[in-house]
Amino acid sequence: MGATRVLGPRLARWAIPALVVELAIGFVLGNLVLPFQAIEPLSGITELGVLTLFFQVGLEVRGDLVSSRARTIIRLVALSFLTPLLAYWPLMRWFGMAPATALLCLACLSATGTGVTLRLLAQRQALRTPSGRLLVGVSVLDDLPAITLLALAVAAGGRSVTGNTLGPAGLVLGLLFALISHVLVRWWVRRRGQRPSGPLASLLLLIGPAWVGEISGLTALLGALWGGVLQGRLSPQDDTLNRVLVVLSEVFLPLYFISVGMRVSASSLLDGRAWTLALVLLVAAILSKLACGLGVSRKDRRDGVDRWLVVCGLIPRGLPGLVFATTALGAGLISQPQFSALVVMVTVTTVLGLLLLWRRLLQLENVHGRAADSISGDCLDRSCVGADGGCDHQLTEGTQVQPKT
Repeated sequence: MGATRVLGPRLARWAIPALVVELAIGFVLGNLVLPFQAIEPLSGITELGVLTLFFQVGLEVRGDLVSSRARTIIRLVALSFLTPLLAYWPLMRWFGMAPATALLCLACLSATGTGVTLRLLAQRQALRTPSGRLLVGVSVLDDLPAITLLALAVAAGGRSVTGNTLGPAGLVLGLLFALISHVLVRWWVRRRGQRPSGPLASLLLLIGPAWVGEISGLTALLGALWGGVLQGRLSPQDDTLNRVLVVLSEVFLPLYFISVGMRVSASSLLDGRAWTLALVLLVAAILSKLACGLGVSRKDRRDGVDRWLVVCGLIPRGLPGLVFATTALGAGLISQPQFSALVVMVTVTTVLGLLLLWRRLLQLENVHGRAADSISGDCLDRSCVGADGGCDHQLTEGTQVQPKT
């Protein structure tokens, strides 16, 4: 973790996320120093950071989430989910995959690591641009279909990470729990003035649904996400809860990525089948996100949304792709070479996507900078320069700058 802290900020200058360093450290540790089997009993602790992240995703699921550019967000989410499904038959035909294994690969292809994308946009002060706001809206909804595919893959394989799956009865139990918990939360909000708050209540809502999701076969990830939805209905987010979640993520997520790297066997990387599968998955991953550019309409472009910025922001698979692959390996849905191929695909798409995004941001900044220099000087806010090179503000009387109507 110390090496990550030192190298992370330096690599961030070139848009390379810290998870690449953590994966590399884990790979070296797992193959040269300490095998993953030696720390496997502690893997549940490292997964706490992942559950926390999906809990935070659930907190952001609101009815007004897609109120801004709703149609565009829905189009992008649909394209991001549906286009990878075209790879289902080739994966089964060319690699002899079982249906559950192919569904898992599709889940990894459908996932989007927009967390690293949004972090880069924040560093370049581009989150408040039309493209940045669109990616924020897509970021939460985009992984929901992918998580559903993961749950279907685990259910189709008849297994769970812990081996405690209850089969079809477990799926019914999980859905029944979701329905009952939703009804109870609505009743509590209407009838009780005092709502549960504090770190302990939030941790119970994190761990409880995650446990039910795991034993029911719906995966702990989907359970943690549902726990976040319930927490968001019960009480608004406060600073105390945010601090607790940030601490859990900052401490346990790096450990999780290191453990993922430890799972990658060097011998599996010498298997030609792993690299062939990685190449096919990589091509499918890039083509499926390129197709998402069709979801950005001409009207969106007139409003300042940059199609290529959105496409580059959706390419990284990041954390969700690694989580799905690790979950499938633990459930016995994929082999070691298949796991290595998925990790290679996730790592390459994350680095490549962020590098392309960084380059596109620099291009737009240069274009907008030249356009801002050509403005008469009446507008003092350079962030108002639109995608067409024009000023998005007009001056009124006095010194206030108002948006154009």
